[in-house]
Amino acid sequence: MTTPTAAERQRILHLVGNSHIDPVWLWLWPEGYEAIRATFRSALDRMKEYPEFIFTCDSAAYYEWVEEIDPAMFEEIRQRVAEGRWELVGGWWVEPDCNLPSGESFVRQALVSQRYFLEKFGRIATVGYNVDPFGHNGMLPQLLRRSGMDSYVFMRPGPHEYRLPGPVFWWESADGSRVLTYRLPHEYCAPREDLGYHLDKSIAQLPDRWTEMMAFYGVGNHGGGPTRENLESIRRLDGAGAMPRLRHSTPRQFFDTVLQSGAEPPVVRDDLQHHAVGCYSAHSGIKRWNRRAENVLGTAETWAAVASTVSGQPYPAADLTRAWKQVLFNQFHDTLGGTAIEPAYRDARDQLGEASSIAARAQNVAIQSLSRRIAIPTDPATVPIVVFNPHAWPVRRTVELEFGGLKPTDGLRDETGATIPFQPTQSYATVSAWRSRLAFEADLPPLGYRTYLMTADSPRVTGGPLRATDTTLENDNLRLELEPSTGRIAHLVLRDAGEDVVDVAASRRPRAVVVDDTSDTWGHRKLAFRDEIGEFQATRVGLVESGPTRAIVRVESRFGESSLVEDFVLAAHARSVDVRVILDWREKARMLKLRFATRVDDPVAMYEIPYGAIERPANGEEEPAQRWIDVAGTIPGAEGRFGLAALNDAKYGFDIHGGELGVTAVRSPIFAHHEPTIPRPNIRYQHQDQGLQRFELSLVPHRGAWAEAGLTRLAVEHNQPPTVLVESFHDGELPLAASWASVEPYHLVLGAVKAAEDGDDVIVRVVETAGRPAAARVELPAWGRTIAFHIGPFEIRTFRVPREAALDAVESDLLERPLDGVAGVTG
Repeated sequence: MTTPTAAERQRILHLVGNSHIDPVWLWLWPEGYEAIRATFRSALDRMKEYPEFIFTCDSAAYYEWVEEIDPAMFEEIRQRVAEGRWELVGGWWVEPDCNLPSGESFVRQALVSQRYFLEKFGRIATVGYNVDPFGHNGMLPQLLRRSGMDSYVFMRPGPHEYRLPGPVFWWESADGSRVLTYRLPHEYCAPREDLGYHLDKSIAQLPDRWTEMMAFYGVGNHGGGPTRENLESIRRLDGAGAMPRLRHSTPRQFFDTVLQSGAEPPVVRDDLQHHAVGCYSAHSGIKRWNRRAENVLGTAETWAAVASTVSGQPYPAADLTRAWKQVLFNQFHDTLGGTAIEPAYRDARDQLGEASSIAARAQNVAIQSLSRRIAIPTDPATVPIVVFNPHAWPVRRTVELEFGGLKPTDGLRDETGATIPFQPTQSYATVSAWRSRLAFEADLPPLGYRTYLMTADSPRVTGGPLRATDTTLENDNLRLELEPSTGRIAHLVLRDAGEDVVDVAASRRPRAVVVDDTSDTWGHRKLAFRDEIGEFQATRVGLVESGPTRAIVRVESRFGESSLVEDFVLAAHARSVDVRVILDWREKARMLKLRFATRVDDPVAMYEIPYGAIERPANGEEEPAQRWIDVAGTIPGAEGRFGLAALNDAKYGFDIHGGELGVTAVRSPIFAHHEPTIPRPNIRYQHQDQGLQRFELSLVPHRGAWAEAGLTRLAVEHNQPPTVLVESFHDGELPLAASWASVEPYHLVLGAVKAAEDGDDVIVRVVETAGRPAAARVELPAWGRTIAFHIGPFEIRTFRVPREAALDAVESDLLERPLDGVAGVTG
């Protein structure tokens, strides 16, 4: 046996007693509920037996459950927290997937949870804590830092998946925010028995010549926590032989030791990827339900905030908080990542449906409290239609509405009397000729509305810039041409530049590609999905709708028992082509990739991440992204740079290979299948995503780099369309068109407009989306304010706006706590 050196005898290993608890995974949430209750009881009991023991636990949702079911035990926990024996960490509602939730969802994970901790325990968590999620997006340092957390613990990706300069490092996001970060060695949980082997494995992953490091122990996944055997073995192993000194500790104590040591950890400026790339696309349903709930909650809060000021409608704070908690809970990494058992998704569907329903009701009440105050003069020859834009910039977009009693002689006008082109389209109602559906391009003011009037015996616009055939769509901005026998894209031309961004050979390459994918639900051991085994074959290509507002070419395809319908939609003044997809998927252990090839050389591949964007190699590896991806570069013989972006309303898995964009449309592994288990014959396994699903893409060809294309605003519009309301005649104090907020320049968005969690202020969150500093200006006529300030690249800035116009707006952190001083000029 080797005698330990003096330096080795002085090493200290901080041991963190914990229990990672999956509230949903191979079990449903009621079983997770009980496991949390039992684990917390066990931890409290061990504290009575072992005075040195300290317990660490994250996930504010778990504490709320215990408070709900066992108030006496919750009071015990409060006492142990006050004593320093129970450490609050994480500051989020659960350990979510750390790639897929939106930027605003990550804000709410902290806002709801940290305020809960502060209310119930008198303190917030200062250490971010996501030991089990499958990768970590590069904007987390800013989101953590501005939520009161200066450090972060994670485990995946492991050393074999992502090489780091050391286990301790500064992690820096694109805005310059840093958190001191630690990658756990070996595992976050341990067996029930003696910890010797577990600690040996943990120490073996640490670098040479370390002095103080951290390891976790405690039975986990289904709960359990540290056992008597664990704690007894710590007493026995402390300093024994080559074992370092073992200190009962917390992540906070460990990070404070690092900070006080004077060490200068290296800096990492990157995503922390990849682990389990199949999770970006596993279970299309949960992805769509999550995106829908995020979208409708955002617009509901915006309109509720406006209505509370303009019309005096009470802000439904308690209802919206309840809805957000349902969303935050179902962003748990095994739920949103698609790796839970099949019945768990019935619960998730219902819970996210409840959240969306609450938000939809709140939005409807807010919008109708505004629309009923619009002064609409009585005119029996007209039917008023009010269109509401939830975005703080002007939007021109095609809207659709069901309409009763449309006559051939009816025409559409705006509030100034100008004639507006529109066209009938297929109605959802098939039982009555009285009901119809119409589409028109609405030109809307920032965060406001505009009134249109369907008018009897009024002229209609019949011409316009659109030209369409069975295989072409063209307006003054774009020309799309499909190959007639395959439905593949042959040309996509920017008419002002005269450049075709599509590879001329694209019409000879598969586009709707079926990929063999026998990996487990997580996609373990996979970095890319490129084992192509076939493609959908077109059975029909043709024009299905054409008019002054838009034209639609439909491509119908089949592969085996699966069918694919793609409607390519071009509006009269659009700079993008929408692709409406209806997929009936019947394949098992396979994937569908929709590929869009471009002509660009020296490609730059960009992906939207939560409240940011990141460049990644154009090497065909599967990557997570939010609402858009983009590839841009040079085109042979053309001046400048060109690119193509793909926007989406429900997808999160993508690849960019050279100049080709790939959208993972569907993936069908077995539910909750984890390697090394091999599926056995003669067993009926349930595969994911069998049957019908719908989603929409939008193809945005552009001149210049991605940052000049305004992609985030376009993607926001794609995901949160205007609301259309058929109104009636009434008096009111509001004009026929109005705007209540705007933000400039073009690469800024308002991430949130909501009522403050306390007091009577309104919260306005501004996000820079193109990696460019700017002189920002937010006009808030509804609140009698203008806020002018500097914003840095990918920076998130939040302001509390008092309702009393004489008071200045004050900058706050993401927990809505005012910062020192006032950043900006208000008036």
